[in-house]
Amino acid sequence: MITFLITAVAISLSGVLAPGPMTAATLAAGTRFRHAGAVIALGHAAVEFPLMLVIIAGAGRLFEVEGVKLGIGLAGGAFLLLMGVQLLLAARKASSEMQVADARHPFLVGIVLTGANPYFLIWWATVGLALATQAVELGMIAFVLFAVIHWLCDLVWLELLSLASHKGTELLGGRIQQIVLVVCGLMLLGFGCKFLYDAGSCLLGAAS
Repeated sequence: MITFLITAVAISLSGVLAPGPMTAATLAAGTRFRHAGAVIALGHAAVEFPLMLVIIAGAGRLFEVEGVKLGIGLAGGAFLLLMGVQLLLAARKASSEMQVADARHPFLVGIVLTGANPYFLIWWATVGLALATQAVELGMIAFVLFAVIHWLCDLVWLELLSLASHKGTELLGGRIQQIVLVVCGLMLLGFGCKFLYDAGSCLLGAAS
């Protein structure tokens, strides 16, 4: 079991540390809320824990269906574009008291960016399914430990990101906040375009 858990942590970290929409959203929210990362991680868990059970129950193949991937990609891409535009508009405000995350609470961000990310769902339908299956074979305790440890990797990393972002804003003031918002806004626009492009490619491939 120890060997399996070490392997699970290594694989989980490889996904957690990879830059993605969650990274950008956490850095942006961190300029306003010190513990935004922890709240986003809770929103992430609200989707991920039930998803683990659903996949183990045999519904993992659903996320490999082209129509499902298309719908998730379009919804996720649209949401990321909306968030990106909002962050860029917020960055134009000179006031350091601009409440960046008012329109999108970190908990909601964690839920939406998890459920609307087709790559996250496909990861769970493939790599995640293999790990969860191994955990179940080792017993329910192993599965619970795997689920908790996997989520703790997300929690620690996202909290570190938001703390770093918040500390930078405190030390350097509103200017650093604007820079972070611009960079994160552009990142979210980029990810949103990629989601929509991939969904469009999927749609064209199905039509041809």
